Amino acid sequence: MPHPFSDLSAFRRDPLRFFLSRGNGSAERLERLRLGFTPLYLVVDPSLVKPLLKAPPAEIDKGRLIHKLRQIVGKSSLTISGEEHARRRKAIHGQMAKGVASTYVGEISALYRRTFASLMREGTFDAHKVTAPLALRVVCTVLFGQGVLGPVEEGTLIRAVHLVEDDLADGMFQLVPSPRAVWRKRRNLAKAKSMMAGVVDRARRRTSPGSLVHQLHQLGLSESDLRDEVLMLILAGHHTTGTAAAWVFWHLAADPALAARIGAEAVGLADAGGELDPSRLASASLSLGFTREILRLYPSAYWFSREAMADTELGGTRLKKGTSLLVSPWHMHRDPRHWPEPERFDAERSHATPAYMPFGVGPRACVGIGLAMLEIQILVLELAAAFDIRAETSAPSLTPKASVTLLPPSLSVRLAVRANARRDEPPAFPSLDRRCEQAA
Repeated sequence: MPHPFSDLSAFRRDPLRFFLSRGNGSAERLERLRLGFTPLYLVVDPSLVKPLLKAPPAEIDKGRLIHKLRQIVGKSSLTISGEEHARRRKAIHGQMAKGVASTYVGEISALYRRTFASLMREGTFDAHKVTAPLALRVVCTVLFGQGVLGPVEEGTLIRAVHLVEDDLADGMFQLVPSPRAVWRKRRNLAKAKSMMAGVVDRARRRTSPGSLVHQLHQLGLSESDLRDEVLMLILAGHHTTGTAAAWVFWHLAADPALAARIGAEAVGLADAGGELDPSRLASASLSLGFTREILRLYPSAYWFSREAMADTELGGTRLKKGTSLLVSPWHMHRDPRHWPEPERFDAERSHATPAYMPFGVGPRACVGIGLAMLEIQILVLELAAAFDIRAETSAPSLTPKASVTLLPPSLSVRLAVRANARRDEPPAFPSLDRRCEQAA
């Protein structure tokens, strides 16, 4: 008979392989995992995810695994439930829904183009070291207003995240940590929180009236709660999008013909001034499919959890109070029962299936879904419109790292201006001229 910790070694050795082996190999709707004394199930049937997330909080809610994130983001909307969670989520969603595309497309495009010009001078670069700060600048623009954070402050936030992410991931299913490890984690957590809080407090004093932070301030949150909420949005908004976006460079480089087709799509999306027309992005099926496929293969939140708050039932399985339930988009997105050739990148496959959940599903889906999709789609379009991308990382080394989010490996790439993206490009997209001139 398996003992309560019989799966722990395999999980800690390679959680991504573990989720695939146990999820894809299971005929059950809920697969029992043995990672400790507390009952734990992996949700295998994607049709159970929406009812799981829609269950009344008195039956199934965020539990001890999610609450471990309070070490960093405190009692923010990521870690709380009930009426207060709904109140904060409504404010965040309302601000995000105020025409995200029409408001930020120009700013995001301009930011990307300035970055590309710099990268052309650098030569070879690591994609994630570029996309992480780019995503941070976008989320800080939404939070505080344009230009509130400077390069030094952005760098401080990124260093703070790197300081704690592995410790947090390592502690999720740790049995008995050593005293030295506990001391190191506490030291790193305290230092990271101090670094992040200092930047957030300075930025809040310079925030603009139309920003998301201004809307949160109107809720009457305490100083501590407001700081926690802002820290959560910064971490969730830049770390997840930044990690997924790094793969855009690799997959455009891997398929030049597809990149050329997306470049042609970008030309068709231009307005009279040669800029991306926000109203046309939703109909850009190829770049949208590319974006969705990036998020299928590399979902930043590769697992999330819920806990039974009372004895209940899900998918025909009786769950005792305290039972934890894990949902792994990493597994769901690579299960051959739901995806033909699941390991193959296919920008034109259909993603209309309950097994697709890079942002969760239903009313508990990530409130930043629109902004994240927009950031990645614009990156795809802007790169494909003007550049050839050369990958200098070999395919066998392309294994993500399972941390708090799914971190990409070092993806070394180089940009080169496309030969047909110069002065002979059709005038329908004249902004290509400006990009190439900047990059030169």
